Amino acid sequence: MTEDEFDAFYAAAFPRLTGQLFAFTGDLGEAQDVVQEAFVRAWDRRHKLRADGAPEAWVRTVAMRLAVSRWRRARRWLELVRHSAPPESTPGPGPERTALVAALRRLPETQRMAVVLHHLCDLTVEQVASETGAPVGTVKTRLSRGRAALARELAVDEAADPAWREGGRVG
Repeated sequence: MTEDEFDAFYAAAFPRLTGQLFAFTGDLGEAQDVVQEAFVRAWDRRHKLRADGAPEAWVRTVAMRLAVSRWRRARRWLELVRHSAPPESTPGPGPERTALVAALRRLPETQRMAVVLHHLCDLTVEQVASETGAPVGTVKTRLSRGRAALARELAVDEAADPAWREGGRVG
């Protein structure tokens, strides 16, 4: 991939990947940071990335792995400083988005990743399987369990909403 091709790829993919990682992390700043770091790593190997070889999937995978690593470090740090008072909160996104992000955070990591990749990143089940290294059947199970857990968390009546039964999009 040439520098010009990489620049065009970055301009097109950065906003989309940031939105996807925000859904995964629940923190816009963190999402921007991990996507930026993933692009830095992609820049270093841009000559190996092919435009027709799914470079966006590679960047998304790196960004998600970075987010998980940062989350684990932050969780360890939080355990160390738990005795201090929480910082003042600032107004954030609307109640629906907040509820969705909170519900996604309560899902197990494997289900959350499957739901975000499939429903928010618009990847097929097969693409999710490829990116996560899980068999297609496992991805389908994670999606089913994740949707059911989200429905319970968000008080969505699955029987009344055919989009949920048919694997419709979350947002």
